[in-house]
Formats: sequence, structure tokens, C-alpha cells
Amino acid sequence: MNKKIVLMGNPNVGKSVVFSRLTGAQVISSNYPGTTVDFSKGMMKIGDQHYDIIDAPGTYSLEPSNKAENVASDILKQADIVINVIDATNLERNLYLSLELLEQDIPVIIVLNMWDETKHLGIHIDNKKLQETLKVPVIPLVALTGEGIKDLVDHIQEVKPTKEIRPTSEEGRWIEIGHIIKKTSYLEHRHHTLRDRISDITIKPLTGLPIAIGIIFFAFWIVRTIGETLITYLFDPLFENGYRPLVTAFAETLPDDFLYHFLISQTYGEIDFVESLGMITTGFYVPIAMVLPYIIAFYFILSILEDTGYLPRLATLVDNIFHKLGMHGYGIVPVFLGLGCNVPGMLATRALETRKQRFIAATLLSISVPCVAQTSLIFAMFSDEKIKGTLSLAPIIYILMVFSTLLILYFIVGYILNRFVKGESPEIFLEIPNYRKPHMKTTLKKTWMRIKWFLKDAIPWMFFGVFLINLLYSFGVIGYLANLFQPIMTTLFGLPGETSIVLISGFLRKDLAVGTLLSFPAGTFSALQLVIIATMLTMFFPCIATFVVMIKELGIPDMIRSALIMITTATIVGIILRIILIGF
Repeated sequence: MNKKIVLMGNPNVGKSVVFSRLTGAQVISSNYPGTTVDFSKGMMKIGDQHYDIIDAPGTYSLEPSNKAENVASDILKQADIVINVIDATNLERNLYLSLELLEQDIPVIIVLNMWDETKHLGIHIDNKKLQETLKVPVIPLVALTGEGIKDLVDHIQEVKPTKEIRPTSEEGRWIEIGHIIKKTSYLEHRHHTLRDRISDITIKPLTGLPIAIGIIFFAFWIVRTIGETLITYLFDPLFENGYRPLVTAFAETLPDDFLYHFLISQTYGEIDFVESLGMITTGFYVPIAMVLPYIIAFYFILSILEDTGYLPRLATLVDNIFHKLGMHGYGIVPVFLGLGCNVPGMLATRALETRKQRFIAATLLSISVPCVAQTSLIFAMFSDEKIKGTLSLAPIIYILMVFSTLLILYFIVGYILNRFVKGESPEIFLEIPNYRKPHMKTTLKKTWMRIKWFLKDAIPWMFFGVFLINLLYSFGVIGYLANLFQPIMTTLFGLPGETSIVLISGFLRKDLAVGTLLSFPAGTFSALQLVIIATMLTMFFPCIATFVVMIKELGIPDMIRSALIMITTATIVGIILRIILIGF
């Protein structure tokens, strides 16, 4: 049987926020039997033990004076463990209920909520001395941000009833409270420090969300700058000056047959490391010279965000939003990584605990998160000289149409998947550290460890992806599929038939697909048709490297389900965009 944890506390102490932190999104609210008093019930799992968590109505005393307090007293009788939530800024008033609970011979954990406010108000509480006095765990907590939640969870399985507190009178309790306050707390005037102000504004939704958006875009810009610098000054020179002569010399020994096409290039002539699609040309160049530089930059920035203490705050800040999508706040990490490259974004879904969370995160990443290479080429799509003549509005308007559609879809599809995908979505338990200066040696070591992990786990699968592309091209599968889907492009999406080759190429390589699109003569597509193509290209499938890693992470059955969702969503959205932008 599940053990029952009951949350007890005075009204307006943040008890419901603590309850939400512990239970996540799967909560039942109902009337207590025989009354009109509401209470909430949820579940939590720690190790192999499941707990039912009940948020009792707020009460000042176990001697009821109204229906709500009467229900709270009744619920207490069901408790195996009590979490007593206290407003730490009003310790004296709250301790009366605490002493009553300690007299019940039930395991009790006392939570000092609003701990951050005590610091701002100059209230000093010695929580360790308070714990020694009351003989039960006393946990400082900031329910709004999740600070202290992990410590609370760690104590749940260890707590035992105290034998030290004896029942007494109302007057006796108030006398005891006076002694406790005198021994464990004092008040002094204190101004906010700069670190306090920064910490506050980056965790509160009203100011924290705009700051988070700014930090993400700034980090994205830094990653792109570092990645492009590494490509320009390190990886491209290595391939052009060191590797190209070797490959060219080897290619000259091969006849223009299957082996040449498979190893070197689909077309005979000068080798293009990006578009040749040979095993020892594109197969090496794409993972090492195109993807790895951005991975190095991303892992470096990610380590800095972690070591400064910002990443846990970001995860906490978006926690409530991501719970509606079937994940918790760490669901932002695959998104963040996926903006650089979908491969590490897909690998980052491992940070999520349950199959449901990983499936939703991977599917949404595949549908709505374009990698940096694709993003750059989408910009090029609406600014290339060959296409400029078809634009009737500023290019940025069409680009915003694409990315706004993807953003809206992320939330709509996530909400739907949360409703229909079975499984658990547990709460996130994070200890939020103070802001601190990162130790560069540690940051670089962490970055290097992650790069080695990427080289070991992802590069072989990306290489296999290029191998599969070569086989499909060599046996004519790509051309066959392009011809097969030509009528669908015109009928459903209002696009020229030749667009089918673009979408088929998009499954193999998104940037290659956009490059194919840009090779069409000017005027082939209108600007609004390009919006439809760019949106569908992002949603239709991840690139094959990501797709192969997706099989590894989710397994074949879930990969097939996810792929069907991608195809269905891309088709529906393509039709809707056709109706809105072009009409029938």
C-alpha cells in the first residue's frame, strides 16, 4: 500500500506550492466526503516507494473552529507522515500548530518556507538549533523556486516520530514558543545585496522569463560564433589542406562506378565535402567539421550555465510550463541543445526520468526545433538573390511566420501528447545553488568529458546515417520516392511537384534540402510557398543522423510512433498553411 503524506500548515504559507513541487501535474482536486471543503491529492515516487500526498486545508490549530479546520483534523488521522509548512517570516505564529502536531506521535518534517524572504527582512533563524530543540527535521525552503525541495524529499524516508514533546495546554504551548524563538532566531535590519537582486529577478516569472529568453539568444549567438570560428580557422583548413589531397589521390584510382559513388561522390568531378555524400568525404566531414565545432561550443556554454548556477534556475523557471507538456523543467535542456544540433538535443533526453517524458521531448524536438545549420539556411532562403524578386514583404516577416508556427506547434503538440501518452511525469527535484563564479579548469574538464561522450555515442551513428544515404541514392530509392510524391505536393500543399525532392532530401540532410531548394530558378516559388516548405521541412523528419540516434534512444516501436506523429502533424500544418496563406 502507498504511504500517505499530509501537508499541514496555516493558511497562506505556500503549502499548495510545496504540494505542487512534490506531485507535479498529476493532481486530483475534490470535495472532502460529506462537506463542500476542497482538498487536493497527488502522488510521488521515491525509489521503489509510492506515496499519496494530500494537501489538507489551511488550519491554525488542531482544535477546529470551522469546517475547513475540521476536515484538516480528519485528514491528519490518515497520515503516515506529516509535512508541516511554516511561513518562516512568521515563525512565532506558525509554531503553535507545529507543537500540536509533534504531540500526535506521528513522524513530522517541518518546512521553513519563504526562506529567501527571511534573509531580505533581516530575520535570522538558526534552523539547526531549531531542529535540535524540536527533535525533528527542519528544512529551509523556497517553494516558489524549488530551493530545498530535494533536501525535503531526502528526509521523507528517514523521519520518525519524536518522543520528546508531551501534550500540554494552550498557555503552555505559547510559553514554550517564546523560549524557542528566543533560542533560535533574532532580527536585524539588512539591505538587499546585488547578488540578492540578481537572484530574485532571474527566478520570478515576470522578470525571469524575458531574461531567460535574452540569455538563451545570447548563448546561441556565442555558440554560433565559436562554432563558425572553429570551422573557419581549424577544421576547414585541416580538411582542405590535409585531407583533400589524400582523398583526391585515392579517388583518381577509382573508376566511375558504384564504388566511386559510394566512397567519394554521387557525381564525378571535383569533390564537395558537403554535397558529395561519399562515405570518406561527406561521411567524415559532416560529423567532424560541421557538427563537432558546434558541439564543442554548446557543451562549453552549457557547462558555464551549470557552474554559475543559472541552469537549475532556468529549469525551475519553466517547470510549470513544461509540466503542461508532460515534462518537467529539465525539458528545456534538449531544446537548448537542439538549437545547435538535434543530435546532442536527442541525447539530452536521457536527463528525463520516464519513457513518457523522453518520448514527448524527442518528438517535440524533431517537430519544432531547427538546428543552427538549418536556421542559418532558412534565413538564406528568404534573402538569396535568386528568390528576392518573389518577396512582397520584408524577409524577416516570412522568417517570423516560420518560427512563430514552430513555437506554437511545440506547445500545442506537447499539450496533446501529455493528454494521450500514457506514463508518469514526476516532479523535478532540484537544489538551487547560489550564483557563483565558475572555475574555468573544472568547466573545461566537464566540457571535454561531454565531447568524448559525444564522440563515442553520436559520431558512429551519424557515420551510419551517411552510409544509409549512400545506399538509398545508389539504388535509386530517392529518385523513385520523389516522383511518387509529386502529385501530393500540388494537391495538398499547393506547391510545385518538384518540391518532393526537397522534402525527401530533408530526411537525409536538412541543410542539403535547403541547398537543393536554393538551386531552383528564381520565381519557382512564391514567398508564401517558401514559408510552407520551410515549416514542413523542419517538422517532417529530423535529419537522418538525429533519426538514427532517436532509434537508439527510444527504441524502434516508439520511434515509429514518433515518426507517424511527425508525418501527421507536418501534413495537417502544411494543409492549414496552404489554406491560410494561398487558398485553394
